[in-house]
Amino acid sequence: MSTVRRSGVVLVTLAAVALTACGPGEDGAAGGPAAPPAPSTPATPTGAPTKAPTEPPTEAPTTAPTDASTKPPAPSKPATPTPPADPDYDVFPCSTYDVTFTATLAEPTTSSYLLKITNKSGKPCRALGHPVVAFGDLDGRAVERGPAPGIEDAIRLAPGQSAYAGLMGGLKDGKGKTVASIAMTMSTDSDLEQKPLKASTPGLYVSPDKNSVTAWMTNAEDALSL
Repeated sequence: MSTVRRSGVVLVTLAAVALTACGPGEDGAAGGPAAPPAPSTPATPTGAPTKAPTEPPTEAPTTAPTDASTKPPAPSKPATPTPPADPDYDVFPCSTYDVTFTATLAEPTTSSYLLKITNKSGKPCRALGHPVVAFGDLDGRAVERGPAPGIEDAIRLAPGQSAYAGLMGGLKDGKGKTVASIAMTMSTDSDLEQKPLKASTPGLYVSPDKNSVTAWMTNAEDALSL
C-alpha cells in the first residue's frame, strides 16, 4: 500500500472515533431522545392594530313615516247660504246733480205745468216724494198735493229714464202774482247740498193759497190728472 492511501485511512478512522466520543448535551439523558420543543405563541404582526371584539350595533327604533294621504279628511263646515243680492241696496235718492229738469205749460187757465226730470247719471237713483218748487222771487214753495210713496217704493230711475210731477199755480183770484221762472230741488231725506235747477215759466200765475205740486210719478197723464 502506498504511503498516501495509508494516511487517508488513518484520518477517516480518527474522525469516526471523535464522533463516537461526543455524548448527549447536559440537559438530556445519556442516549435518550431529546424533549420536544414547547409550543410557541404566534407572534402578532408588527404594525397590525389590535381590536377588541365589538358587539353588533343596536338599531334605534324608527317611526314609520306618516303619509298625509292616509289621514282622514277634517269634517267641513256647512256653507252658509248667501242671501240673494238686493239690486236696489245701493240706489240712493236722486239729487239735482243726477237729473235734467224741464217745465212745460199744460193748462193756461189754472197755470198748470208739467215738470219732468231725466236721470243723466250713469247709475240708477230714486225720485223721492214731491219736488221742492220755489216761484221766482216769491217767498215760500209750492204746497204738496196728494200722498207720496215711502223711500222703499219710490220711483227707481235707471239712466235715461224720466219721472213727472204736476205743478198748478191756481186760478187768477187777484191775490197772487205772475212769475217768469221756477227753481226746483229734489227731496233726498238728507242734508245733501243741491244746486237748484231753473226752468222758464212765462205767465205762471201763483195764487198764495191755491198753488200745489204732486209727487213724482211714472207718467205725465197721472201727474196732470191728480
